Amino acid sequence: MEKHAFDTSIQPEDFTKDLHEHVTTASPPFWSKSTLLNYFPRYTLKPQGIVYIDERPTAFQCGLMGVQHVLSMFGSTVLAPLMMGQSSNTALFFSGVGTIIFYIITGGRVPSYVGSSFGFIGVVASATGYTYTPTSGTNPKIDVAAGGILVCGLVYLAIAILVILLGHGWVEILLPPVVTGAVVMTIGIHLATSAFQSATATSFDGWMAFTTVMIIALTSVYAPGIFKRIPLLVGMVISYLIAMGCGMTGAAPSIDYSEVYAASWFAAPTFTKPVFEAQAISVIVPVCIVLVAENLGHVKAISAMSETPLNKYIGRTLLGDAVATIVSAAAGGPGETTYSENIGVMAVTNVFSSLIFLVAAVIAILLGFIQKFGAAIHTIPSGVFGGLSIILFSLITVSGARIWVENKVDFKDTRNLLVAGIPVVLGASMQTTLKWGNFQLDGIGLPTYIAILLYQILRGWSGFKDLYQQMRDRQRKQKQEEHSA
Repeated sequence: MEKHAFDTSIQPEDFTKDLHEHVTTASPPFWSKSTLLNYFPRYTLKPQGIVYIDERPTAFQCGLMGVQHVLSMFGSTVLAPLMMGQSSNTALFFSGVGTIIFYIITGGRVPSYVGSSFGFIGVVASATGYTYTPTSGTNPKIDVAAGGILVCGLVYLAIAILVILLGHGWVEILLPPVVTGAVVMTIGIHLATSAFQSATATSFDGWMAFTTVMIIALTSVYAPGIFKRIPLLVGMVISYLIAMGCGMTGAAPSIDYSEVYAASWFAAPTFTKPVFEAQAISVIVPVCIVLVAENLGHVKAISAMSETPLNKYIGRTLLGDAVATIVSAAAGGPGETTYSENIGVMAVTNVFSSLIFLVAAVIAILLGFIQKFGAAIHTIPSGVFGGLSIILFSLITVSGARIWVENKVDFKDTRNLLVAGIPVVLGASMQTTLKWGNFQLDGIGLPTYIAILLYQILRGWSGFKDLYQQMRDRQRKQKQEEHSA
């Protein structure tokens, strides 16, 4: 007779045995003969219809679609470093480099663009005391932020190696949907305060923030073609032109272009040597949990859309993200993560070829060398920037709830209510930093740790038995699929 979730015949040693079998199902090792011979896809030409991961459109189409992916990620990749006081050119450069690193490590088997992570904004601001304004310039402690991001990348790297060696099952045990949803939602809510302050610095800023929000919202719903896929960029450009027009007519302060005039056209991106401080490291490192959660969600989304099983590559995708983050931070760049914006482009176009992301990466690297472009980004008015921030943090917050919905989290269970509710409330209300010597936790780090620990404490033995049954069902399903194949 089959053992059920609450069958008292299930013993702890049974669970331990099955857990070991579950987590040791790892992705194919890099050194295996089959992996080395077929490491990168041998792309076949498919100019029309659905283009799968190991296929490609024509060369001309690849170029156009590469530009489209750059436009899709552009707004977020540029805005994230701006809010942390980092160089936009450096962020663009390392987004391209990071995407190439990700492609190589995953063998081109997981189509994804790697760009600046918003998960670091709050912790970098907390660790360095930086608040963005159009006149604030570069973060004077960007070297300290880079040191914290680098250590975070190393911790992320250790997690990735463990997943490659042991399989990804243990990550899902540590970070179930109720936890990852709470962590992601906390990030959006915690950052909302700074967004509101930027949007309401003056009455004109308030009106510009409202205008920006409305343009982005209307564009994302009603705009035709490609414009619907890049609402952030459209909203930023139109709102910027409105603010510039108001400044020229004397209805608002004029935009200062002195930095743009002084910048050279072409120059190498700005690199900064990391500085390691315990306080900054303790605040920034917890973000690696967010990066793991984002990566897991993105892999599953791409797998479902492309109708290609990608779970066996989860270890490699984590490794690709981690190495991209380490390389970027080593030169003073932002932390990296896979981008949902580009996943959205794939969903609309039904083109999943990983080759296109190499084209997008090269374009981003070239943009990183145009210094006037980076200087122009710093002229974005506070109201426009505040409106963009409100949209972005709203999307982050709602994406946390989306994780709960898509994974059917049962909120009739008191444990789930507590695990989801307590971290979110702390993230919304906590505007100070808790300190224990050199170790500090801000409104993102503390809720992250609490969500993880609280879930494991409240899981109970019955929860472990439920998990045990789920793993048995998954193993049985896999065996049935292998048998039928």
